[in-house]
Amino acid sequence: MSNPVERVDITTGDPAEHLARGLKSIRDGYVIVVPLEHGYVYACDAFSHFAVRAMHVLRGDALGVVSQVIISTAKTAQGLSRSMRDDVQKITDAFWPGLLSVNVKPQVGLAWDLGDSQRLDLISLRVPQEGFVLDLMQKSGPLAIASITNNGLPTLLDVERFENPGVDVIFDGGHLPAGPRSTVINVSDDGMELIREGAISRESLQKVSPDNFA
Repeated sequence: MSNPVERVDITTGDPAEHLARGLKSIRDGYVIVVPLEHGYVYACDAFSHFAVRAMHVLRGDALGVVSQVIISTAKTAQGLSRSMRDDVQKITDAFWPGLLSVNVKPQVGLAWDLGDSQRLDLISLRVPQEGFVLDLMQKSGPLAIASITNNGLPTLLDVERFENPGVDVIFDGGHLPAGPRSTVINVSDDGMELIREGAISRESLQKVSPDNFA
């Protein structure tokens, strides 16, 4: 029988110790579980092909399934994407941190494989609001993430009964509030397109960028 997965209650104890534990796992190439705004996700180093593959295996993903990437600041996106034009920056300045996912083209030479072997020439970026993850990314850099549930099921709001022996550590932030999914926009050379309307409405996007979301 395998040993139980280590659990860290981040609602108590020393935050610096919790961050150090998470950073060690990320730097050692492991997959961890962390809370975001409205659900728990797997997370790992976005630059580690091995860790990202391991995360997809844990989920039982088919080949070609791509993980999202969360970053700590909008400025980070400048170094990761060649799509961060002024109009795109205006949108991210308005809604990051928050529930806005932006599909953009990666910088040439960015050696990521998020599950598509770089065939799509597209990455999905978001700056989350959750404190522990934001603090962790200040030291770890960008994290590839994926829900700890799959097949379109809602992500879990607590991890009291969650167990996966392939995870290095579960960071338990308690029961999370239910809430909407992120809004997803796709950035192309021709402008921006609303792919999924979630927490941020089309009307809200129009107010910031009327030319793109008329």
